[in-house]
Amino acid sequence: DGIFYPIDLAIDKNGTMFICDYGNSRVIRWPRGASNGETFLSNISCAGLMIQSNQFLYVTDFREHRVTRWHIGTNRSGEIVAGGHGQGSDFNQLNKPFYSFIDKDRSVFVADHLNNRIMKWVENAQEGILIAGGNEPGSEMNQLSILTSVVVDQMGSIYVTDTSNNRVMRYLKGNKEGIVIVGGVESGNGPDQLTEPFDLSFDRHGNLYVVDLANYRVQMFKIDKSECEKFHS
Repeated sequence: DGIFYPIDLAIDKNGTMFICDYGNSRVIRWPRGASNGETFLSNISCAGLMIQSNQFLYVTDFREHRVTRWHIGTNRSGEIVAGGHGQGSDFNQLNKPFYSFIDKDRSVFVADHLNNRIMKWVENAQEGILIAGGNEPGSEMNQLSILTSVVVDQMGSIYVTDTSNNRVMRYLKGNKEGIVIVGGVESGNGPDQLTEPFDLSFDRHGNLYVVDLANYRVQMFKIDKSECEKFHS
């Protein structure tokens, strides 16, 4: 079978790809060098993938409003690590979650898409912790609007694609008011503008890459982290 609307992928240390085949409601495992992949998970509305310690695959389930964790080995049993209590805005719920991020302590940071907030779920927690947003959708420094992606750096600073506001926000650890680091004035295709930023990632040199969706491009930005270092010193 073909792949329809792939929305994310993750690669383990052996080079095996896990593909979020959103249009076919499945996750595909594709070993390195193989000519074909195989269905790893079926009947799942996958909207995001992350691999932790080359052992667990975390899957954001858009339709079921949750994040699940699956053993990459032969044991296919999964467990809910965030959400799973239906669609809603309570702290034990999510609303159409998108990408998530897993830190070294196995805490799950979730881009809670339609709740306009970032939630953190500590391992084995029964409910999440509000990290950013969660107010009415808007463009103030304590607001987000239809966010899609979240990344946490080694100092605990949080980076968010605030999609409807055409900007990338940074939240210093423990601070619910963010700082605009890219975009945010108005949408456009200039080098300092974004239009519906969708995903983001850092390379090992600290450069920020942003999927600038409606401009059909990926942009790279050199980010000044001096304020983060000052805050955490």
